[in-house]
Amino acid sequence: MSIPVKLWLGVRATLFWFGFLVSTLVYGGMAPLLALISYEKRYQILVGWCRFNVWWLGVTCGVHYEIKGLDNIPTEHAAILMANHQSTWETLAFATIFPPLTWVLKQELMKVPFFGWGLRLIKPVAIDRAAGRNAVDQVRNQGKERLDEGIWLVIFPEGTRVKPGVKSKYKIGGAVMAVASEYPIVPVAHNAGASWPRHSYIKKPGTITVSIGEPIPTIGKQPEALMQEVETWIETERAKLVFH
Repeated sequence: MSIPVKLWLGVRATLFWFGFLVSTLVYGGMAPLLALISYEKRYQILVGWCRFNVWWLGVTCGVHYEIKGLDNIPTEHAAILMANHQSTWETLAFATIFPPLTWVLKQELMKVPFFGWGLRLIKPVAIDRAAGRNAVDQVRNQGKERLDEGIWLVIFPEGTRVKPGVKSKYKIGGAVMAVASEYPIVPVAHNAGASWPRHSYIKKPGTITVSIGEPIPTIGKQPEALMQEVETWIETERAKLVFH
């Protein structure tokens, strides 16, 4: 007798989550020791956690990915990566695709045991969402510091994970920082939510597409116009992507 599809997907997801948990405990437990070595060395070690889980997701759940536009990634300087946010998947996969990077994220994530310990070591820009204008200032000032160090900055303008097919307002904070820093924005669109939607235990097998656009200059632009340019590219490209 064949196993029902939903049950089989549940078994595969359980195997993935077991590996995810164990790897998080291992890498998070290493955090105190990794704090003693240089940023470059500890980043390369910690990104192994991302590589493992992206690979393990493919092995256990049959979730793979393809990339369009790899030649659009600048190699001579850092940049600001702006992407739509649908899933936990892109927070893992982007670290395996792009040069050393860090995230603009909410402060609460830093307090999560093991996961948050490792997160602290990659120099994130942790903001207080309730801080209002001060939060924008945090992103602008700390973000410029990271970029000047050669660290890419990942910003999800929607601010939270959004279901595929649902339109969410893009927040302007990232564009304000981009204009102030004068670093280019690399727009990225993907359809990871088709496989790993928010709050989903089961992962749908298939191939996620990540599309990388040409860098968008920021010098001399107004934040509102820049954010609209980025949003138009991401949303237009996202609508073309097919999960298969």
